[in-house]
Amino acid sequence: MMQARRELTRFAWLSIGTAVLTILLKFTAYYLTGSVGLLSDALESGVNLVAAIIALIVLTVAAQPPDDEHAYGHDKAEYFSSGVEGVLIVIAAGTIAFSAVQRLFNLQPLEQVGVGLIVSVVAAVLNGVVAQVLLRAGRKYDSVTLVADAKHLMTDVWTSGGVVVAVAAVSLTGWQWLDPVIAIVVAVQIIFSGVRLVRESVMGLMDTALPEGELERVTAVLNQYQRQREIEYHALRTRRAGAQRFVSVHVQVPGEWTVQEGHNLVEVMERDLRAVISPVSILIHIEPVEDPCSWDDIPLIREDGREQ
Repeated sequence: MMQARRELTRFAWLSIGTAVLTILLKFTAYYLTGSVGLLSDALESGVNLVAAIIALIVLTVAAQPPDDEHAYGHDKAEYFSSGVEGVLIVIAAGTIAFSAVQRLFNLQPLEQVGVGLIVSVVAAVLNGVVAQVLLRAGRKYDSVTLVADAKHLMTDVWTSGGVVVAVAAVSLTGWQWLDPVIAIVVAVQIIFSGVRLVRESVMGLMDTALPEGELERVTAVLNQYQRQREIEYHALRTRRAGAQRFVSVHVQVPGEWTVQEGHNLVEVMERDLRAVISPVSILIHIEPVEDPCSWDDIPLIREDGREQ
């Protein structure tokens, strides 16, 4: 798994190469037409390039094995990439909106619209293909960095589509104000995308619990052992750092059990848990069910008052 994580950097290089090419194409389209909408599209591709470079750095760091200073690995570094990308998206949106407002009060006719639109469409198709490649790789390897990069590229694709439609509409109707207005709409949409990425990265850095589906699979395994082996469990805590999951739980067993019996139980429980979620780091604390102190551990109290 670690080797596969190291190989993810090749997808970052693919993103970098694509960003450079689309920047050249989109600025060419802007140069040919003078459309501020196409300029906004080109500026967002500039953000794509910066984000792809950051993704390359972060994926390289995240692939490093655990060490003395980072005993749980470096997977959380991926959340910094998605967070920085979100901030860059918001900055780019502000630049786009500023340029669009200026153009709105200083309307200019568009030129060579046909050629410019063809160039822009080629760039959008290229982004769409690469976004799908990154999205599949991100989901396969649980890389929040690649998933964020893919979603950003898909946002760029839809943005490009909107800009192309707007520029074509300006050419057909002669309504020059459509170009800056669409650019402002694009900027607002990009801001929402950036804010969403920042929120997701913050949630990851705050040790958010596993998604509901994964948590249900974990509790299903624990409930099965509770029924079959007549044990109890509590203080279930889960979190995720990049691709790595973490699960800790207290399990109460009969006090008459030997250390070997408790160890055997933990081994099979961990095996079954890893069968339903992976990769995962598991910590199971064994306690005697008859001892009241087993239930006096510091609980995790949620806002609704329930203990996990």
